[in-house]
Amino acid sequence: MSDATYNNPSPQFGTAEYIGKPGNNHCQFCHQPIAGAYYRVHESMSCPACAEKVRAELAKDTHAAYTRALLFGIGAAIVGMILYATFEIVTGWIIGYVSLAVGWMVGMAMKKGSGGVGGRRYQITAALLTYAAVSLAAVPIWIHYAIEHRQAHVQQEQTKSQLAAEQRQLENESKQQNQNTAAPAPEPTAPAPQAPQRSRLEAIGHLALLGIASPFLEVWEGGPTVGWMIGIVILFVGIRIAWRLTAGVRVQVYGPFDDARSRPAKIETCPP
Repeated sequence: MSDATYNNPSPQFGTAEYIGKPGNNHCQFCHQPIAGAYYRVHESMSCPACAEKVRAELAKDTHAAYTRALLFGIGAAIVGMILYATFEIVTGWIIGYVSLAVGWMVGMAMKKGSGGVGGRRYQITAALLTYAAVSLAAVPIWIHYAIEHRQAHVQQEQTKSQLAAEQRQLENESKQQNQNTAAPAPEPTAPAPQAPQRSRLEAIGHLALLGIASPFLEVWEGGPTVGWMIGIVILFVGIRIAWRLTAGVRVQVYGPFDDARSRPAKIETCPP
């Protein structure tokens, strides 16, 4: 057995070539000498006890595992959305590199929640959660700037009202000399029609749809730009990170083998 294999007992996903007799080699998991039968966990030599332990601890894809992964992933997506929005609001920088952190957070959270289980549905879920977290971060950013704009507008209106009041006061002072002249009674005015207000749920739903489409709104309004294309590439790299972290890991145990004649010379394995 080569020194590289001995010093790196972690499973290798590739081509495993088994040559020679194990002799006095040690189990690469418990580091105890192997006498008699032995097993292979991919390229790693294992004693029967450790091989059985690996079989028993292989993570199984169950409904409970996926539910936990989904809950953990949603939590990480919410935290990632807050992180993304807070970074842009505080710094004022529109930078897409936070998408990489969001993808990592979602992928690691789902992996933690499932106990290491992965697979296609975990990957799809992680990709969707990463995209949703990054795109919906636009909603709190819009709300923040809308509040700032409204406060500036209110201050401007207050200034206009104060100037108008001063102007009216000047006009009243100039008309004090004509107080004996009866002023015509003002005609009653009909109240202005009010626009129907949308419900809160409709407003939230509208904002959510705009948020989901936010990565592509810039293209819709003004066409693609270099900054937009860079942001989209970074977003998809973040999605790719989440995709790879939630991929299933195939662990295969071969054996038992008694000597060089009873074990295969070459076994082809493929990554999931």
